[in-house]
Amino acid sequence: MAKYILTILKGALMGAANVIPGVSGGTMALLTGIFEKLINSIKAFDLHALKLASKFQFRELFKHIDFLFLSAIGIGVIASILTFARVLEYLFEHHAIHVWAFFFGLILASVYFVGKKIKQRSGSVLALFLIGTAIAASIAFLEPAEENASIPYLLVCGAIAMCSMILPGLSGSYVLLLMGNYQLVMIKSVSNFDLGVLIPVGIGAAAGLAVFARLLAWIFKKFHDQTIAILTGFIFGSLCILWPWKTEITEIFGEKIKVIGYTYALPDPNIETALAIFLMIVGVAAIAGVETLAGRKNTDQPT
Repeated sequence: MAKYILTILKGALMGAANVIPGVSGGTMALLTGIFEKLINSIKAFDLHALKLASKFQFRELFKHIDFLFLSAIGIGVIASILTFARVLEYLFEHHAIHVWAFFFGLILASVYFVGKKIKQRSGSVLALFLIGTAIAASIAFLEPAEENASIPYLLVCGAIAMCSMILPGLSGSYVLLLMGNYQLVMIKSVSNFDLGVLIPVGIGAAAGLAVFARLLAWIFKKFHDQTIAILTGFIFGSLCILWPWKTEITEIFGEKIKVIGYTYALPDPNIETALAIFLMIVGVAAIAGVETLAGRKNTDQPT
């Protein structure tokens, strides 16, 4: 039971991260040590799982897909999104710089602790870290594409957006915005329950996740250090979006206002900046504390 509750808490961290603009739940999954297990569990939704379901062999099915693990993650994610979103909305409205500063510290520390998972450093590891950093940083400065409602493009949007949600450092909704279909999918189609759009996006998301999970699991197994390196780069590059001292560039989508970019600035020397820097340090310390406790727990466990 304690292990199940701990997994729920890890899922809650993923859910909270998905609420934060520019932060991926995959970052928290990687930091808390469940990323590879999550990918393998998603990969387990295969033909064998389908056969078990068709024969109503649910006990074997739940064991095959690690249902206990996935259910705990799902509970944590959903509960966190439903509760944390309201709190974060208030904080962003009244204390935006301080919220950004705290999460900047969290992600900055995550870069170090996730990078520590690399077992052997090499030229390829460094190169992939730099590539990952460049990709994630460049996303923050891209201009959104034009809206496209064609079925092939909707399939691609669903696949790429879903894959982005589980990749550390990449925000699925932000990627969908860059592809030009955020308003079409998340505003118009959801509000009007437009199945002509939602079905292709859903098919693309499911197919993309199934294929991507298998690919990522294989890459993780064959090229562990290189994979961690590029994912660490994604996290490091996402710090551009989390920089506290910035002004939002917004666009109106129906009744909602969506951030489509930022203009950046340096902080002014005042009390507000001092508090923001202090909260950055608190964010760094929080991640360091979690990692220290996790390390002690692993050390105390019998081998």
